[in-house]
Amino acid sequence: MPNIRDFRELEVYKLATESAIRIFEASKGFPVEEKYSLLDQIRRSSRSVCANIAEGWRKRRYPNAFVSKLSDADAESAETQVWLEFALKCGYLEPVLSKELDSIYDRIMGKLVNMMARPDQWVIK
Repeated sequence: MPNIRDFRELEVYKLATESAIRIFEASKGFPVEEKYSLLDQIRRSSRSVCANIAEGWRKRRYPNAFVSKLSDADAESAETQVWLEFALKCGYLEPVLSKELDSIYDRIMGKLVNMMARPDQWVIK
């Protein structure tokens, strides 16, 4: 593990936060009727990725809890991809942006899987 002192220094957290902000900005153009459904869901799941990474970082004293929180972040990433797909198919997102965000969430999930596969490199001993 590199000398990382704070979850905000993790590349996976930075990617997740930047993506959540991009989703927030893009979703401002969603129709009003989506306010309590797709709009709410896509914003919540994208933000939850970030929150679970932060929570997992603080649970590094307990390898199983650390991996569990990263697993939650991974699941929320996949959920975000589902909402991105719906937003695209409903015509709320441009195809280029949708593809780019989907690809970023693939990268996020890859990084999370790698961290979960090697928790001993991240946990506090």
